Amino acid sequence: MLVTGLSGAGKSTALKTLEDIGWEVVDNLPLSLLEHLLSTPLGKGMSRRRRPLAIGIDSRTRDFDAKRIVEQIKSLIAEHDFPVETLFFDCGGVELLRRYSETRRRHPLAPDRPATDGIAAERELMAPLRRWADHVIDTTDTVPKALQQQVRERFAAGALTPTVTIMSFGFARGLPRNADSVFDMRFLRNPYWQDELRELTGLDPAVGAHIAEDESYGPVLARIEDLLLTLLPRYRDEGRSYVTIAFGCTGGRHRSVHVAERIGAVLREKGFSPTVEHRDLASPPREGVEGGPSGGGPQE
Repeated sequence: MLVTGLSGAGKSTALKTLEDIGWEVVDNLPLSLLEHLLSTPLGKGMSRRRRPLAIGIDSRTRDFDAKRIVEQIKSLIAEHDFPVETLFFDCGGVELLRRYSETRRRHPLAPDRPATDGIAAERELMAPLRRWADHVIDTTDTVPKALQQQVRERFAAGALTPTVTIMSFGFARGLPRNADSVFDMRFLRNPYWQDELRELTGLDPAVGAHIAEDESYGPVLARIEDLLLTLLPRYRDEGRSYVTIAFGCTGGRHRSVHVAERIGAVLREKGFSPTVEHRDLASPPREGVEGGPSGGGPQE
């Protein structure tokens, strides 16, 4: 797909979004190399998996000539059977002028003249491509985030689900730096203070059964699950690539581990594919780290 349009109308944002959703992206490719690029076979050992290719061009591209580009595209389609589409980004002159004024950028066609001159000249220069384009997106009333979403909806091969990581950790050993949401599980009853459970972990059924006996366990976990099942589709719609949900207790070996495993299982049942990580599971239990008062005894 050839991605082009008026300077400042959103081409760069679109190319970055296409790259995020799995397209190969080449920006400002000299037009003399276009046919050579498309006809070059893959090298030995390279994957044969087909990925869509987006090529960005605009008035700054070397040898730019809109009419000649249209003829070149027609030739590629007719002679080589290349499935080439054109995506054109347009925008109202007043809005383009506002964007140039806010960013203090100079228009590429009017480096020493008012931006209005460059906008008018470029609109005339790009007219053949706009008429030829298969897709035209007018960004006059569109903010960058909305444009990204529009590009994802039009050109993603399928719904992109963020990579979800469910992490357990111990507050006594520090907060995880990359967590998007953190839930504190220290309100639950602590297996550490049961002699027969102390050396076990949240992966052991006996530990999980002990934690689940807490009267707050069921209602609170149900609410957390409902919250995550509401948030994760919203993260997907916003184009998030990675989401990390962290559950903490004091030592990071019992309650947080059990809860992380439960949440991971619930999300899998709902169609997500989370990775469950236990940051502090291998840390040796230490009473100085894991002790603390609670409503029925010490807490982890």
